[in-house]
Parts: sequence; C-alpha cells; structure tokens
Amino acid sequence: QLQASGGGLVQAGGSLRLSCVVSGFTLDYYAIGWFRQAPGKEREGVSCISSSGGGIYYAESVKGRFAISRDVAENTVYLQMNSLKPEDTAVYYCAGGDYRTAYYYPSPNRHDYDYWGQGTQVTVSS
Repeated sequence: QLQASGGGLVQAGGSLRLSCVVSGFTLDYYAIGWFRQAPGKEREGVSCISSSGGGIYYAESVKGRFAISRDVAENTVYLQMNSLKPEDTAVYYCAGGDYRTAYYYPSPNRHDYDYWGQGTQVTVSS
C-alpha cells in the first residue's frame, strides 16, 4: 500500500513537498516512481528512484526544479517540488514496482509499476 500526501494549491514559483508512505513492502526491493496526470492527458513519469537508491530519473520538464529522495528507515519517498509552474498542475501518484531491473534502473514507464497510491492534487495558480 502507498499513501501519497502533501499536495495543495500554490502560486507559481512556490514549493510543495509530496510524501509517499509505503507499507507492505520495503524500499530495498521496490523502485518507487512519482507520476502525474493532468485532465485529458496520459499519466507520465515525473521522477523515479531505483530500489538501490542509486538510480534516479527526472522528466526533462522537471529537471533542476524537483528532487526525489527517500528514507529507508521510514519507508517513505519524498518529492520536493520547487519553482512550480501552472503546467505542473495534476494529480500526483506514487507507485511501487519490483520489475527485473528495479535495483539499478528507475523506470519512468508506468506499466512497470504494480502498486499505486490514491493520488494527491497539486494545483499551481498563475
């Protein structure tokens, strides 16, 4: 089970920190991805971290603004979002996957993830 939280309404240029609390499995064996879905658009990979913690992916649109991190002891993954833009508005989901290369490869492909949280809304006003 994954529980995402931390979304909200923020002005452009502001920051939010999303949290994904994982239960039922450990981060040592599962890659965790943050995905987002805006109305009328497909769900896209935003940032992902491999189960080793050594592999990190960022979508081009968020590079330099977002940072993913994890606390293995707390079984929690974070997404720090800075310099937010209106185009970042979406429902953000965290997901866990134990695909074959999960140890070192942070896959941005949503089909590699088996477990999904409920989503948290992020709205950025201009």
